[in-house]
Amino acid sequence: MANLVVRNIDEDIVKALKARAGLEGISAEAEHRKILEAALLRPKKKSFVEALKSIPFVGIDSDFERQQDGGQKDVFT
Repeated sequence: MANLVVRNIDEDIVKALKARAGLEGISAEAEHRKILEAALLRPKKKSFVEALKSIPFVGIDSDFERQQDGGQKDVFT
């Protein structure tokens, strides 16, 4: 494992880190590791365009036309 030294951190950030660590019942160093891991190693979220592109082609628009039932009123219009 490598060591990481972070210098010139604003005192308010240090206080917030220690407070957050205290709420978790862990050291500030352990909380710092958790924050770095969450920020840097979590899976990248897909953009909206990427999500749309991942939807499989399942037919054309007319395959999904909405059919009205007899005299029932359409609650969506």
